[in-house]
Amino acid sequence: MNSVESVQRPPATSRRSEAAEPIGAATQARRPSSNLYWLPVATLVVGLLVTLALVLVSHSQYVSNEKRLINLRARDAAALLAESLPSTTSTMAAAVEQANFTDGSVARFKRLVGPEVGTKSGQFLSLSLWKLGALNKGPVAVVGTQPKLVTTHGNATALLAAAGRKPVLNVIGLLQPPDLRLGYAYANSTESGGYVVYGERPLPANRRSRLQGTSQFAGLDYAIFLGGKQTPRSLLVTNLAHLPLPSPSYAQTVPYGNTSLTLAMSSRAPLAGSLPKNLPWISAVLGIVLTIAAAIVTLRLVQRRRRAEDLAGRLEVTANENERLYAEQRGIAQTLQHALLPDTLPQLPGIQASARYEAGEEGVDIGGDWYDVIDLDGGRLLLVVGDVSGRGLRAATTMAELRYAIRAYAAQDDGPAEILTKISRLVSVAESGQLATVLCATIDTAERRLSLTSAGHLPPLLLANGDSHYLHAEVGLPIGVEEGTVYQSTTVTVPPEATVVAFTDGLVERRGESIDQGLDRLRTAATGQNVGLPELLGGLVRDMASGGAEDDIAIVGVRWTS
Repeated sequence: MNSVESVQRPPATSRRSEAAEPIGAATQARRPSSNLYWLPVATLVVGLLVTLALVLVSHSQYVSNEKRLINLRARDAAALLAESLPSTTSTMAAAVEQANFTDGSVARFKRLVGPEVGTKSGQFLSLSLWKLGALNKGPVAVVGTQPKLVTTHGNATALLAAAGRKPVLNVIGLLQPPDLRLGYAYANSTESGGYVVYGERPLPANRRSRLQGTSQFAGLDYAIFLGGKQTPRSLLVTNLAHLPLPSPSYAQTVPYGNTSLTLAMSSRAPLAGSLPKNLPWISAVLGIVLTIAAAIVTLRLVQRRRRAEDLAGRLEVTANENERLYAEQRGIAQTLQHALLPDTLPQLPGIQASARYEAGEEGVDIGGDWYDVIDLDGGRLLLVVGDVSGRGLRAATTMAELRYAIRAYAAQDDGPAEILTKISRLVSVAESGQLATVLCATIDTAERRLSLTSAGHLPPLLLANGDSHYLHAEVGLPIGVEEGTVYQSTTVTVPPEATVVAFTDGLVERRGESIDQGLDRLRTAATGQNVGLPELLGGLVRDMASGGAEDDIAIVGVRWTS
């Protein structure tokens, strides 16, 4: 059977309506209800602040990831530029060695470098041979056009003489328009002085390039500069009509002869995909909608309470009216509580899932217990059960923050340990006085494999083959105790047709009883039950809460049906 049960919710007036205390008896001891109108405002402010925090975190992670990816692309492209240097050096070094050996034979020089010169197949516009020690007499031989260095640079002989002092490729930028060139000089001096070979390559007249045809430059904006500075005078080529590059950009500097090349890059489209880019907007829209809904419901609660107090103060309300108003307040509180929980659970073949939420006997305050089951990729589920300390709007707001943060990180394909590590930065017991226990588990439905991660939460119960035991995983600190806590996952494989039940502590905790006794009572109550999953969860809630549960109860179960 491939079915998923809907979340079962008890009626809003299922508890305490028969024991409601008359409101009029406590009216004088309470503050005037007009003072409570700050609650909707506080709800709105807190919700907007939480939404802003989620937006900033998701945007920061998107920008950081984009910078990392553009960094990797820039490194690959810089490596491609560096690969062009050895071929240039080898050509000119061979020409220098030949000239030193043949004492500057012009014919042999032209025969050697002739194939390297030309606008169609050669890599140089000009290659010339110079005699060290006689540079002022001009070149010994020239293949191709006259060197621009001689006609435009007043200190040409000094530059060529400098190349003769060290056998390394000297790169000279001839970047005065309109004829843009890049010069190369190489020498290997001997006792008699030796020779220096000088060559020039053309640059595009408008510095526009088509390097984006290669895979390293595809889809990117870039600019290449001679030297370590990104200035208009040192620009060699770019694919943009105007600089600077759009942000975020990254610059990579690579050695190039006696100088260096600086490659600056930026991406035209998000390298990580559209979801991380749009995640801040999605978080903003969902957060604002939920915040407004919570503020409206809170305002209704305040208005209802004021009305009840006014009626009781005038002694115009009967006992039945008191019970009705109390039930209405409780119903609104539970409506808000359930609005923050999933309406339905995802459907996967071979898996049955069900959940229940039961409000405790603490009154009409909203609690911080929650559950969630998320379909990751059609073959895996993310099961989450959590409990925020305290009650009231702050607990519910923190619960909503954690739940939607987990959903956002799950959409990024983060695992349970990574999700809990990230959300540990969202809550601080030192700042808000709140902490949360969370159980997060990835369920591989086909392999029947669970990856469990616990942030101070109780272990889930495994039922299989008429037996039961708890699945223990490494228990980390509760969320909010220490920022940046790193959590570890434990992987287990369950038998066919097994059932896994996760729950909050309201199911097993009782005053005057240890937690181990409560866990033993739950295991005994669940063992040997041959009923459907919804009936199993309902029976466990009914049996465990028969004495009146003080805390809220959230319980969710997953059963393999094949």
